[in-house]
Amino acid sequence: MPAPRSHWLERWSAQPRRAMLFDLDGTLLDSAPDLAYAANVIRGQRGMEPIPVDALRPWISQGARGMITRGLGITTDHPEFEPARKAFMEVYAECLSRQTTWWPGMESVVDQLEAQGITWGIVTNKIARFTEPLLRDINLFDRCAIVVSGDTTPYPKPHPAPISHAVDRLSLPAEAVVYVGDDLRDIEAGFAAGTWTIGCDFGHHVEEPLPHQWGADALIKQAGDLCRFL
Repeated sequence: MPAPRSHWLERWSAQPRRAMLFDLDGTLLDSAPDLAYAANVIRGQRGMEPIPVDALRPWISQGARGMITRGLGITTDHPEFEPARKAFMEVYAECLSRQTTWWPGMESVVDQLEAQGITWGIVTNKIARFTEPLLRDINLFDRCAIVVSGDTTPYPKPHPAPISHAVDRLSLPAEAVVYVGDDLRDIEAGFAAGTWTIGCDFGHHVEEPLPHQWGADALIKQAGDLCRFL
């Protein structure tokens, strides 16, 4: 488990060029309505009643795996898991940007990053098949400096490879980069990649370890809290 590092903000702020990288689902964007819609289509195909979005929100960071295991109440080794996962992905591909919006307050954070000349980008476990169309639909793909999807490198988070790839592409030292995420694996990946880390405790976590136990260098309760670090 990572541990918070003292004086991280001073060290990051002292860099001549800086970047802030974001996880996507549950951090930069609220994609829960579209993910839950796809999960409920799969439930409906199996004669099950829909589940409220907020009941599935704690697992949106787990993508299709989380939506199927929680939405259908099965484990990944269940014989129905893989067929359901594939069906979910087909449905989600058709609805991925219908109701997805900025996470509340994040648009203002990005505006401030840009105003201050701080580079920003996205490192997500969502595969490129979904990441790129979604970001294009909401006019973010060409706005950010780097997009690393879950299949851009051989390993997804919590492996450090995706974040390290983004850092390398930005031609920055790791200590010039902060990674922001709403899941333990985001903090583990950022720590292993040598970046600073900020955990998002936006109130939808229900299982341990809880955000205050992740060992992030900083923890925020709402998106606007990021502005005090800029």
